[in-house]
Amino acid sequence: MKIKSVSVIAIEMPLSRTFGGSKYSVTKRCTTITRMETDSGLISEVYNGDNRAQMREVVDILENELTPMLIGEDVFAVERLWQKMFKATEWNRDRKLVMEAIACMDSAIWDLLGKAAGVNVCRLLGGYRQELPLIAIGGYYEEGKTLTDLGNEMERLRESGLMGCKVKVGGLSAEADAKRVEAARKGAGDGFWIAVDANRGWPVSEAVKFARLIEQYDIAWFEEPCLWHDDAYMMAEVRRRTSIPIDAGQSEMSAAGVRRLVEGGSVDIINFDASEAGGITEWRRAATLAQLHGLRVGHHEESQIAMQMIAAIPNGLCVECFEADRDPLWAGLIANRPNPKNGVIQIPQGPGFGLQLDWDMVKHYRVN
Repeated sequence: MKIKSVSVIAIEMPLSRTFGGSKYSVTKRCTTITRMETDSGLISEVYNGDNRAQMREVVDILENELTPMLIGEDVFAVERLWQKMFKATEWNRDRKLVMEAIACMDSAIWDLLGKAAGVNVCRLLGGYRQELPLIAIGGYYEEGKTLTDLGNEMERLRESGLMGCKVKVGGLSAEADAKRVEAARKGAGDGFWIAVDANRGWPVSEAVKFARLIEQYDIAWFEEPCLWHDDAYMMAEVRRRTSIPIDAGQSEMSAAGVRRLVEGGSVDIINFDASEAGGITEWRRAATLAQLHGLRVGHHEESQIAMQMIAAIPNGLCVECFEADRDPLWAGLIANRPNPKNGVIQIPQGPGFGLQLDWDMVKHYRVN
């Protein structure tokens, strides 16, 4: 089965308000749809990523560099195709953008593999289970948002059928953010997962201080606690000084980067993002590395593909999503999206990733 054609659609949707993390603000949701067709008539339509600043450059790499490499190639030669595309990272350039582009192509290839076999990607990757806990990414910094508002947000998420929430921290002092976590726990009640995500916000001293202040609130994990420039070393130090599991990996652009975290004793949970770093083929390497070291695996956002991958492996943890106002794509682009019940989401059983996209929405927000 040969790859006949590839087309790329860039989507950009403005958000109704600004969402803030420790080091960034989000005002729009962007993604790239890769439509890949084979000579047998199978078609993949998968979307990946949220590069709000450089999406056009990713599209350019897809159209002008990677597509010519794949036309006429055997879809089943997954590893060979991946290595062929990876060659595009070798010359001096922004390699992260190339890895995002490879992720788009690689995800489409895996979608086609599932469609050719008549099974979902979860089963192709191992099929360990067909459901997962689903949590929200929330607790953003927003103008005028009070501690009461934060507690009410957690209560609303629980009532909507989610298992938990990853709350943004790292933008204030340890003491101020600890009060936010206290409010989140009170609003959520017992049994609802509360994780915290500093997005590389703090030096070691502040991260440790914060961790010790919130240990009493039954925290599921502390994600990317430390500043980027020496994070593996610094996270290992934080990990030694708190009982809260440490989670990282979304900022890595290769499985070798994950190996750096593992070898440094920096993490308990790996949340490597296939859409940011080379797709499912590279993610498999990171997931296997984690399993061999007794580590759990999550995934940074991208629920539409992540649920298939995380459910496939025995050390998979959960899948993440946003509320509709933060991610209108998750809310509306997938016409057949499953909804969670009692904190659990069922894995789509259609072949490949099982996505049916709302093409009216695609046409409305297409920017290329």
